[in-house]
Amino acid sequence: MSEKLEPIKVADVGDIEDEEAIVVDGATNGTGRDIAVFFSDGKYYAIDDTCTHEEASLADGWIEGEEVECPIHSARFSLCTGAALCLPASIPARTHKVELRGDEIWLHPGVPVEGAVTQVTA
Repeated sequence: MSEKLEPIKVADVGDIEDEEAIVVDGATNGTGRDIAVFFSDGKYYAIDDTCTHEEASLADGWIEGEEVECPIHSARFSLCTGAALCLPASIPARTHKVELRGDEIWLHPGVPVEGAVTQVTA
C-alpha cells in the first residue's frame, strides 16, 4: 500500500458484543479489502476479514480469547498477530491498528500492529 490512509471511526464502545465482530467494507476503509474488527475479553482487534485459505468471512467465525476460527474449514488465526495457527490456512491475515478515542473505536487501515487495544472501564 503506497499511500497513507486516514483513520476512520467504525463504532462506539459497547456496539460490538463480546466475542463478536463487525465488518468494515473495503471501499469504506480504503484498502479494497474488508476488515473485521473484533471484541474479545475486553480487547479490540482488527484483521482482514477474508480467510487466507478460502473466501470466507472471519467475522462469521468462532471467536475465543485471542483467536478466530474460520467458519468453513476451521483454520484458526491469531487476532493479535494475524498468524495462521493451524491448517488448512498457512498464510497470515493482515492486522490493522485499532485506537480508542474516548468512547469511539477508530480503525487505522493498513497500519499493521501486534496486540490489541484494551477497553477502558470506569
